[in-house]
Amino acid sequence: MADIAGAPTRRSAGEIARARQALLSRHAQVMESAAVSRCVGADAADWRRFGLHWEDLAPEGHAAWDDTHRLRRYGHFSLDRTGALRPAPHPAFAQPGDTGPLPLGDDGHIEPLTDVFAADPLFKALVRMLGRIASCLQDAGVWSVRVHPIRVVASADRTVLPVPEGRHRAGATLVSSLLVGRQNAVGGRHTVYAPDGTRLLTATLHEPGSLLLGDDRATLHEVGAVRPAETTGPARRDVLVTTLTAHRSAERDAQVG
Repeated sequence: MADIAGAPTRRSAGEIARARQALLSRHAQVMESAAVSRCVGADAADWRRFGLHWEDLAPEGHAAWDDTHRLRRYGHFSLDRTGALRPAPHPAFAQPGDTGPLPLGDDGHIEPLTDVFAADPLFKALVRMLGRIASCLQDAGVWSVRVHPIRVVASADRTVLPVPEGRHRAGATLVSSLLVGRQNAVGGRHTVYAPDGTRLLTATLHEPGSLLLGDDRATLHEVGAVRPAETTGPARRDVLVTTLTAHRSAERDAQVG
């Protein structure tokens, strides 16, 4: 894959500009896989390789749902204006404020990202792209980046909610969900709402590299249940949920409506 650490190409800059405009005007947007791939310099082989990280996730272990049906890891980073991505301490993850039930393990711990995942050039490219997009929402000197690779596995006798907390906010500035893979899966529809309950966007991500973006300050989101298309085998859905929260910022003129 291409090195995107420097300035974006003209084509990728156009894709990022369109995503920014959609966030400012509608608060949510789906970037198609081809657009994301252009921005990060990835091809189909890169997405397949990236998806191998989802074979090394750990059970979540929350008492409210069966940990064999939801696997994940968690990473916390800082991203500055230069694109430097640095690991942050790994405390127990909790959503701030009244954003809904906390997706924690029984002991308040989620296994960290593997070193191989954190060093993956495609992962770094994705986070830097998200930083460029999020800059339309707040002019952050430093972004706090929280990363959640998640796999849900459903069976004929059990559908699974990818987001058990239901309709919620993540407590961030930008929230994103990247589809990495799905096999024998039906469902997993994303719905984004305004605070008054107005439906802003509904989409089901099918192609690896498809990306849902939302201004988390202005929206709530939920994800529908996943079930097998063919009941003779399990359904699998792999996503990368990434949130960016302005750590040090000056508010832009754009206001949350």
